[in-house]
Amino acid sequence: MDWLQAIVLGLVQGLTEFLPISSSAHLRVVSTLGWGTDAGASFTAVTQLGTELAVLIFYAKQIGVLVGAWFKGFVDAGVRRSDEYRMAWYVIIGSAPIAVLGVIFKDEIRTTFRNLWITATVMIVFAVILAVADEIGRQARTQLTMRDSITMGFAQAMALVPGVSRSGGTLTAGLFLGLERKAATDYSFLLALPAVFGAGIFSIPDVMDKTGPGPHASTAQMIVATVIAFVVGYATIAWLLRYVSKHTYSVFVWYRIVLGITLMVLLATNTIPAT
Repeated sequence: MDWLQAIVLGLVQGLTEFLPISSSAHLRVVSTLGWGTDAGASFTAVTQLGTELAVLIFYAKQIGVLVGAWFKGFVDAGVRRSDEYRMAWYVIIGSAPIAVLGVIFKDEIRTTFRNLWITATVMIVFAVILAVADEIGRQARTQLTMRDSITMGFAQAMALVPGVSRSGGTLTAGLFLGLERKAATDYSFLLALPAVFGAGIFSIPDVMDKTGPGPHASTAQMIVATVIAFVVGYATIAWLLRYVSKHTYSVFVWYRIVLGITLMVLLATNTIPAT
């Protein structure tokens, strides 16, 4: 991997991780169009550590309250009745589906699921689903329930397929469940922390392995790409929270559809390889 590729992919990761347009799909597409080869699932997982660190800092106060309530709840019955204690458990329980399925389908995530025909198809399909959810969602609630956490957890797990979008999946599920856009967005960000940090740390040995196929990033390149993803990702969080408080997701829906169709045309004309 050259330095330009590492920098560009770090920027792409930071810009797309929190938008409902699939960061893994964009890293897959950009690396293929720009350099003719897939940067790989492990590279994606490690650079996501940067964007999740942005979440950790942006929500530091809220996360601190949740963690404190979770530990206090083991000895204080009063705390166990608090919203903060319940939310801490919602994040833990909601993270379970992607963790379990990520281990089960580890090999497919690195191979079969990264086929660009699959990416293009799910980009379009889930754009339509997001549009429907945004249109019919009642947006009447700000408080989550256990059912919400489990449902959104399974929706997040669908993002193991590039093109689905982790944030897009959870936001879509949240809208169908009647949550307000900002409430669904906040939970989506918190829900990603355990799973993405786990996947990123778990993938560090793989991305440092220079014997496999594809471009190999040096340690310095990985650090720079991850730092760039952190800085850009932090700015993206702030922008998205302001945006969803006043706008629908229609711009992201149309973007996904256009990108999906464009990908299909490029694949059908053999301009880019599917694998």
